[in-house]
Amino acid sequence: MIDFTMSTDADGVATIVWDTVGKSMNVMNQQGFLDLDALVDQALADDTIKGVIITSGKEGSFAGGMDLNIIAKMKESAGDDPARGLFEGVMNMHAVLRKIERAGMDPKTNKGGKPIACALPGTALGIGLEIPLACHRIFAADNPKAKIGLPEILVGIFPGAGGTTRLSRKLGAMGASPLLLEGKLNDPKKAKAAGVVDEVVPADELLSAAKAWVLSEPAIVKPWDEKGYKMPGGAPYHPAGFMTFVGASAMVNGKTQGVYPAAKALLSAVYEGALVPFDTAIKIEARWFTNVLMNPSSSAMIRSLFINKEALEKGANRPEAPDQKVKKVGVIGAGMMGAGISLVSALAGIEVVLIDSTQEAADKGKSYTTAHLDKGIARKKVSQEKKDAVLGLINATTDYDALKGCDLIVEAVFEDVGVKADVTAKVQAVTGPDCIFATNTSTLPITELAKASADAEKFIGIHFFSPVDKMLLVEIIKGKETGDVAVAKALDYVRQIKKTPIVVNDERFFYANRCIIPYINEGIRMVKEGVEPALIENAAKLVGMPLGPLQLVDETSVDLGVKIAKATKAAMGDAYPDGEVDEVLFWMFDQERLGRKSNAGFYSYDEKGKRGGLWEGLAAQYPVADEQPDLITVQHRLLFAQTLEAVRALEEGVLEDIREGDVGAILGWGFAPWSGGPFSWLDIIGAPYAAERCDQLTAEFGDRFKTPDLLREMADKGQDFYKRFGTAAKAA
Repeated sequence: MIDFTMSTDADGVATIVWDTVGKSMNVMNQQGFLDLDALVDQALADDTIKGVIITSGKEGSFAGGMDLNIIAKMKESAGDDPARGLFEGVMNMHAVLRKIERAGMDPKTNKGGKPIACALPGTALGIGLEIPLACHRIFAADNPKAKIGLPEILVGIFPGAGGTTRLSRKLGAMGASPLLLEGKLNDPKKAKAAGVVDEVVPADELLSAAKAWVLSEPAIVKPWDEKGYKMPGGAPYHPAGFMTFVGASAMVNGKTQGVYPAAKALLSAVYEGALVPFDTAIKIEARWFTNVLMNPSSSAMIRSLFINKEALEKGANRPEAPDQKVKKVGVIGAGMMGAGISLVSALAGIEVVLIDSTQEAADKGKSYTTAHLDKGIARKKVSQEKKDAVLGLINATTDYDALKGCDLIVEAVFEDVGVKADVTAKVQAVTGPDCIFATNTSTLPITELAKASADAEKFIGIHFFSPVDKMLLVEIIKGKETGDVAVAKALDYVRQIKKTPIVVNDERFFYANRCIIPYINEGIRMVKEGVEPALIENAAKLVGMPLGPLQLVDETSVDLGVKIAKATKAAMGDAYPDGEVDEVLFWMFDQERLGRKSNAGFYSYDEKGKRGGLWEGLAAQYPVADEQPDLITVQHRLLFAQTLEAVRALEEGVLEDIREGDVGAILGWGFAPWSGGPFSWLDIIGAPYAAERCDQLTAEFGDRFKTPDLLREMADKGQDFYKRFGTAAKAA
């Protein structure tokens, strides 16, 4: 199977077509590089060939990036010296792209060489842009749906096949920073405006435009190969460049808090590379890239945010069942959650019946979609036709008879067992026997709610996170009697609306809330102990949490916390462990400091709702102790509070797949993404150390940090979670 083929026309222009076998989008693998290298050699050696066009055989796209399994193969091939294997493998990729760039030119005079153009039919990501950047001119089809960019930083690495060096030399450090440091993706016209691509042409003129340029005897020497090249915006030793790099360093550390190795390594590669000739610069890039790949954080991020996330989205844990694609969904409850569910469903092309108790409430729920689409029109990302089509899919009504023909119901009414039971009966009086009923809940047991259903086998929980249109995760909860068809229907629906699903078993708080509540509680508990609130919040952010626990309470609301605490205490009785937390939480409630929604919480807010600093009145009720804990102790309390619950969820069978535990933690509540998730973090620090640290925390702070039996066993055996529970271990 060959992914690259070449043909030459009568005018002497060779066209190399990339068409990865068995893939809907091109993905680069080791053999692909060898094939491309051989064809470039052939084209440069053939005197009848005047120039080359590199393009794609896939309609609407050039390439989706690199097969990240290549990295593992490079490590394995080097045996006891994986860093050497990675560096040599990366330098081999550089050699292929540098050969394209130099195209047979004399190394001393820059004379000769053959023009090589790249023609992009559409999306070009990662290596799919690094190859074009090595070519002499980039043509992109005018395809507004196409995305062009280098998103590697988002999965814990950076562009390591020359993209970092070439883009920074082409655009300057300032111009390249949004694409390199933020992974920003552009459509073709914006990519041209940014200077990433050279020409945007109608799709049917793409190859002819590229050919005309190849035959025009163009100048093909890259600016950085010309004598006297100067980096746009100034090199690091230039006054303007100096300010750019100082600012970039501050920005990177401000955004990453120093816990993401890839961003710092990328900036180092750009800075150091700018001080030396190009060929030395790509060696520097390769060394920093190798450094990042050898960092366990990057490996964990790649595994969780790329490999595992993609596997779950493709149905890795889907039970055997016929296709359950949703055609018509009924959404019961037009509040914030129901409105968001209706929006994402209609955007996916699904017919929606949105029901509420009054027409006014139902219409208000539909208006959420209207407002969302109007924002898209204002940003020129949505057409009026698209808006009309999406709104036409939503029937906002009070009439339950409109639910006839629905194959999925998503109930999103008030979190009350009685209210939900009443709605379940009303819905099932109308819908057919094959309709799946899903309840959107974050805390109520699914097995209990299913008692109101005529068929518990077709009853399932779907926990959306708020706001629905922005949050990527959906937690699917199986009741004790939930059948495979219901699970398959939920998974297929989540895939339709372009979310990432995890499937868990029914237990109090399911998985996500089970882990996030202890994080919040630990923060509040420390307030009562006299730990400086700013230390609590900053410790969380410095270890990679997006929000400190006190800010998170403000965002989710203090009164919700009070409600959950009361319900939990009623269910657990004397075993309830969080009385100290409740003292603080209930006091805040009594002070009517309910969080952002009341413009008063653990933080202060101005009249417009803008968050200020931590509320000074907190110290009057809970004075700050003279002696403060060290940073690591605070961070470990916050991280282990979450991580130990994840282990217990696995131990008790709530989680069935650690991939779901890691991906769900990052996407659901932002668990330190640099770590790859709670199980990946435990593998990074090692089970023996984790158990030892838990023993220390238990002795000092209580039994909530007691080492779970599973973790103790793994510590004694020196095991890793991914070696014991990962897909490779299961296959063995």
